[in-house]
Amino acid sequence: MSKILLVEDDLTFARLLRDFLHKYGYEIDTVRDVKGGLRQLESESYALLLLDYRLPDGNGLEVLTHARTKGLATPAIVMTSFDDIRTAVKAIRSGAFDYITKPVNPEELLMVMTSAIAPVEQPVAANPQPDYIRGESPSAAKLYEYIDLVAPTDMTVIIQGESGTGKEYAARCIHLQSKRDSGPFVAIDCGVLSPELASSELFGHVKGAFTGAAADKKGLFETAKGGTLFLDEIGNLGYDTQVKLLRALQEKTIQPIGGTRTIPVDVRLIVATNEDLLASVQKGDFRQDLYHRLNEFKIQVPPLRERGADLDLFIAHFVRLSNEQLDRRVHGLSQEATNVLHRYDWPGNLRELRNVVKRMVLLAKTDIAGVECLPDDMELSVSLDNQPAAADPGTDLKAIQEANERSLIEKTLREVRYNKSKAARLLNIDRKTLYSKIERYGLD
Repeated sequence: MSKILLVEDDLTFARLLRDFLHKYGYEIDTVRDVKGGLRQLESESYALLLLDYRLPDGNGLEVLTHARTKGLATPAIVMTSFDDIRTAVKAIRSGAFDYITKPVNPEELLMVMTSAIAPVEQPVAANPQPDYIRGESPSAAKLYEYIDLVAPTDMTVIIQGESGTGKEYAARCIHLQSKRDSGPFVAIDCGVLSPELASSELFGHVKGAFTGAAADKKGLFETAKGGTLFLDEIGNLGYDTQVKLLRALQEKTIQPIGGTRTIPVDVRLIVATNEDLLASVQKGDFRQDLYHRLNEFKIQVPPLRERGADLDLFIAHFVRLSNEQLDRRVHGLSQEATNVLHRYDWPGNLRELRNVVKRMVLLAKTDIAGVECLPDDMELSVSLDNQPAAADPGTDLKAIQEANERSLIEKTLREVRYNKSKAARLLNIDRKTLYSKIERYGLD
């Protein structure tokens, strides 16, 4: 029986969810706040963390962060309202397995939970062609032109792109078109590794190297021998681990923690990030020498909002996959629903689209999924994004200036995906002033 920690302050909903999951053989520990969640992690082990985002004393990401700091790789699902979709994207970046929007559909949650708890072996020895479609937009054509160009080489590649754009798919494509395609493809999310855990996972350790090291452990560099090692969210690695990684790349050897012998390694390294690593170098968060060692070739994965007509291809693709996974027979989406999806800006990119389509297929009562199957408030979000401009302020100079200022701030925030520090720099104002104007114009 899998044991789950549910952190949820709505006691009625928590009870209903607990009763539902009990029917499927899950054991549930329920707490109502961050403090309770941290306390449970100190005394119990769990197969899954089910976290509400908004809690009385903080948010569910604090529980997730604490788990990762302790070196726990326990999968986590964050439950959030549709209005907090950008927070959901942040949750994925923080190491959550997935997110689900409220009101929660129990069958949908059960499906996501099953995927999260399913045991995942680190090495992926078999190399099936990944279930993806290339797309036909100019940005997609450029992406795959670069993939086709670099794949046959042994160059180290940085794949850069927003969360949910499919960076791991791009890495798998490179591996499958390389001379190492018969070797393993080993992937690890550096965002879930604590500084203590990272070195052990990458380079291995010997028995007795530290408390809890009950046996020798082979690191991922050894596991990926003859194949490809993919390090997702490379920017999250601590300074000490960056030093060891640089040494491994330069000397093509590793030394397990606590060991005295060096081990030769034969892997191709591909790394990914949703941040600008060069900016992290300039801030001192990432080693410059490691950056230049990794940056033999860089690929930018475009966000979904820049892929034009590819959206229809992806919708059809995810409908087909969802039918297979859910044993449904949905032929497609209604035109009205498709129009809503086309007007939405997809902050969660392909991952968010996949979840939305899967939900629609699950809820469809006929062979066509309509707008009634969309997540709550999605149409409202699209309507607000496409609302007409404010009325002409006439000859009121102050009103004209304020309208222009509001429009410029809103446009800049959208362009930088609501990164307020970046927006402040582009607008040439300090963050305090920006926060004040955001509150004044109701842009938060």
